[in-house]
Amino acid sequence: MNYMKDVAVVGVGKTRFGAFADRDLRSLAVESIENALSDAGIEPSAVNAFYLGNFAGPSFTGQSHLAPYIAGAADITGVPASRFEAACASSGAAFHAAWQAVAHGIYETVLVCGVEKMTSQPAARVAAILAMAGDVAVDGTFPEIFAAIARRHMELYGTTREHLAAVAVKNHAHGATNPFAHLRKVITLEQALASKVIAAPLTLYDCSLVSDGAAAVILSANKGQVKVLACAQTSDHVALRDKAEITHLPSIQRAAQQAYKMANLSANDIHFAELHDCFTIAEILAVEELGFCRKGEGGPWSQAQPIPINRSGGLKSKGHPVGATGVAQIADVTLQLRGQATGWQLENVDIGLAQNLGGSGATSVVTILGKRN
Repeated sequence: MNYMKDVAVVGVGKTRFGAFADRDLRSLAVESIENALSDAGIEPSAVNAFYLGNFAGPSFTGQSHLAPYIAGAADITGVPASRFEAACASSGAAFHAAWQAVAHGIYETVLVCGVEKMTSQPAARVAAILAMAGDVAVDGTFPEIFAAIARRHMELYGTTREHLAAVAVKNHAHGATNPFAHLRKVITLEQALASKVIAAPLTLYDCSLVSDGAAAVILSANKGQVKVLACAQTSDHVALRDKAEITHLPSIQRAAQQAYKMANLSANDIHFAELHDCFTIAEILAVEELGFCRKGEGGPWSQAQPIPINRSGGLKSKGHPVGATGVAQIADVTLQLRGQATGWQLENVDIGLAQNLGGSGATSVVTILGKRN
């Protein structure tokens, strides 16, 4: 596929992720938007379209018509303002659409924001809302879904509880150095293994956080420092029972293959990655489907860490305000490539990958970013 224009990430903005009783959804989104505009050095009037990624704002907050509701508060008016919903891949899907629009010359500059305000509801209601990202008629909660996947992976490939716990330990160590992370707490392998069982074999430290937060990026057709080398989005069945093999997430594999082809790269060319570790088993599956290792070897590979994965802390430690996650991953990859990830900067990295997942693999978005030569 031939794209007419190169697309660059020219601005990034984030809020801290956490539980903020005194903040509403709109104020979080506007903070990230204003930070991105400032970072890009442009005014709101320079934005040609506003794309919002948000999973369940109406359910969490009672407010609908969210895209113009947020854009107007950021002084972005008179342009298309649209909301994208793809479960936890909502802002990844919004980014994919924005990238296509700029690459094809429809718009010169698009601002993409992802936001979720989750802590306004009690835990049982949060779990019920999140379950709507699966097939509510047949699937259980997401801890139950990914616990079933983990048990099957253990049965097929010999994956152990220690492999799962090692992902949590690593991501918590990374998140402890990220000032924007929700839970900046180092844990030991023993703590991870001994923590409360949520859905066997998954324990508390195998599960990502319920978080509030927002992130924004600005895409433009110019010669910015960080170029979008590829972005691919694919889909699969929503219900777990409809998947041929629950430890295989073909949407990730297909999106990765398309992105590698688009960028003329392979998995071996990726220097670091931000992956969708909603549960520790999800990170293990992702490294397999992305081609970083062979199928069934994700557990040992994750322990060895041949390349840095989730240096931000991932969803496990940085937090998972679901509508914000996809754009936050892209913002974090951009900061690494610019050399601006203060306190958690990697050395000698030129190509980074972000992998955003919706549900149990019904939506996947894989984005590859690189420094412009």
